[in-house]
Amino acid sequence: MSPAAGMDALSQRIPALHAWYRANARDLPWRRRGDAYAVWVSEIMLQQTRVTAAIPYYERWMLALPTLRALARADDHTVLRLWEGLGYYSRARNLLRAARIVVERHGGRIPDDPREFQALPGVGPYTAAAVMSIAFGRDLAVVDGNVRRVLARLTALPEDPRSGEGRRRIDRLARDLLPPGRAGVHNQALMELGALVCPPRSPSCAACPLREPCLGRATPEAYPVRRPRKRRPHHRVAVGIVRRPDGRVLIDRRPYGGLLGGLWEFPGGKIEPGETPARAAVRELREELGVRAEPVAELPPVEHAYSHFTVTLHPLLCRFVEMDPAAGEGREWRWVPPGELPHHPMPRANRKILELLTHRWKEEPPCPTPSPGS
Repeated sequence: MSPAAGMDALSQRIPALHAWYRANARDLPWRRRGDAYAVWVSEIMLQQTRVTAAIPYYERWMLALPTLRALARADDHTVLRLWEGLGYYSRARNLLRAARIVVERHGGRIPDDPREFQALPGVGPYTAAAVMSIAFGRDLAVVDGNVRRVLARLTALPEDPRSGEGRRRIDRLARDLLPPGRAGVHNQALMELGALVCPPRSPSCAACPLREPCLGRATPEAYPVRRPRKRRPHHRVAVGIVRRPDGRVLIDRRPYGGLLGGLWEFPGGKIEPGETPARAAVRELREELGVRAEPVAELPPVEHAYSHFTVTLHPLLCRFVEMDPAAGEGREWRWVPPGELPHHPMPRANRKILELLTHRWKEEPPCPTPSPGS
């Protein structure tokens, strides 16, 4: 089949795809609302996150921040706490910044112009196309992982769709298949098809409304073509849980702009070659915050995986000795009662450590509060 004939065959099946979507679309909470704010929040949450995982976060978010103006009035702490566990925290911080800009510059109305909307923090071409097409009916093609996989199979794409040439071909095909005036339903139909019928493994080709013109249906799992992935590096990190005699625990805030920026954590850092976790914790506490502490016990290690690396955290219970406040200039830190630790937005790996600490402190409080005059 020639490329032109293949395009004609696919285009003729688009009405069947839309009919399939209307009959099979999942009842998702953001689809019930359908306004630009709901679509925007959901699309940001769904980046790097599965639908089933995003739904409870979306529902909690909308209970706390039901409108864009409510988000614009929120503080950083509230937004990060609601986002905690979703990862890629710059998404939440950018949402907050963008909401404030919309209130200040656009009177609280999300702009329906793609260029104005894409100028907002955290809004790239994909997010702009999704929100503009679904909420405002703009004729823009959306290409997410599901759409990329569907189109690669439909055309038996010989390139990795993440490569330069593969991406260009997929984007061009997505634009060519877009029916004018139907972008919203069309984009959602392709995404839903990839999620429900054409997943990475064991696609249900017999149920696919596009099976007849699909060039990859004989060997669907051969597409998309993938280049070998590099092995993710692994890091070992020492974590110091420093507790004063009054029971308060030291936490510091990760710098904005970096990984997990704005979240609170127990201080620590990478273990150098030949270094024990205890020595690394002592060194990191001294270098980063000017804290002198003595390790007294080690908790079980915590394993955690990020998108580009894995990590083993070695938590050390430490006795506070002294602190040089000047050494911690430029870092935001605080001493927190143990009962208040859960209220601070933290990385998921630190939550795991906090669970270990909570269990241990219930059984054996490590630092009893001194009596008056002691």
